[in-house]
Amino acid sequence: MRPLGYFVHHQGRGHAERCAALAWALPPERPITIFCARDDIFPPLPPQASIITTPSLFEATGAEAPGLADLDTPDTLHCAPVGWPGIREAMGLIAGWFREADPALMVCDVSAEIAQLARICSVPHVKVLQHGDRSDPGHVAAYRGALGLLAPCHEDLAQPDWPGWMRDKIHYAGGLGIAPMPGRADARARLGIGADDRIALVVSGGGGSGFAQAPIGVGARAFPDWQWHSIGHVARDWHATEPGNLIHHGWVDDAPDRIAAADLVIASTGNTTCHQVMAAGVPWIAVPEWRYFDEQHAKARALDAAGAAHVEPHLPSSVHAWRAAVNAVLARHDAARMRALVSPDAAQNAAAWLETLIRRGWGQHAPLALVAE
Repeated sequence: MRPLGYFVHHQGRGHAERCAALAWALPPERPITIFCARDDIFPPLPPQASIITTPSLFEATGAEAPGLADLDTPDTLHCAPVGWPGIREAMGLIAGWFREADPALMVCDVSAEIAQLARICSVPHVKVLQHGDRSDPGHVAAYRGALGLLAPCHEDLAQPDWPGWMRDKIHYAGGLGIAPMPGRADARARLGIGADDRIALVVSGGGGSGFAQAPIGVGARAFPDWQWHSIGHVARDWHATEPGNLIHHGWVDDAPDRIAAADLVIASTGNTTCHQVMAAGVPWIAVPEWRYFDEQHAKARALDAAGAAHVEPHLPSSVHAWRAAVNAVLARHDAARMRALVSPDAAQNAAAWLETLIRRGWGQHAPLALVAE
């Protein structure tokens, strides 16, 4: 089989986890070459997958030309500074691989510039579609030039402003990249949590600067009969005062257990966290963080409309605001609805869809053993 290329953005781990899940689901005869600025963010990969480490497309090294930093960026591009040797090296590696490997397909997760590079090099590409206001010319060009669009979410979480021509290209893959979540009882047993303990879990992800310490302390103080825990990076506030029912664990390896064991989760709307919380069916206060193109805010609106989460614009700033938010999420909680938005077969179905695109695109119409939809 002709190889498949895969660009992975190295912010957070969700992009890499999606890539690994697809790599395992694709036919073992399909070689996969992954381009990423980091090779330490990936789960285990199958034998046919390899990683080419590229320079970062947006982290300066000091070798850049300062006199070119103010050159105007056209609307068709996002992050395309001029005079960066690292960007030339990364683009050259990918373009050279296109010439030598003659790939069947390139998956871009995510970069509008890499997607357009593939199109310019006459390589069909699939663009991973994320939430947010991506109506700018750069994103639209990447989407229009794509053979298909892979949305790592359920169709019920689609943005209402995605036009018909985009929807016609989309394959929805809610839950792509997450492992099956543990059961509540098993998770609590492993963590040493009693069956009747009330647990609130704050998940502060790795894609941004994390939640602030002070409002978490206010939340814990609002519910003294609950145990409050945080995982991930918490930004310290010098003025924060914390009660005794709050423990900060930092980065942990057992996040799925902690989510499954909780009675309440407070988390932003990063893709992996979203699907882990929905798969566990735990009451969820979703607090979107700043991201480019308002990605997390758009996803929060979709989650709220679908009945999967109660959304707050920021962490509540008073005891009474925390109590109102918790009462609101418990009143509308629907675990079955949340779990319905996550497919255990997301990786297999997405891989079958990719194989269908490859066969159709290159004129091979033999039926597939897997069903793509």
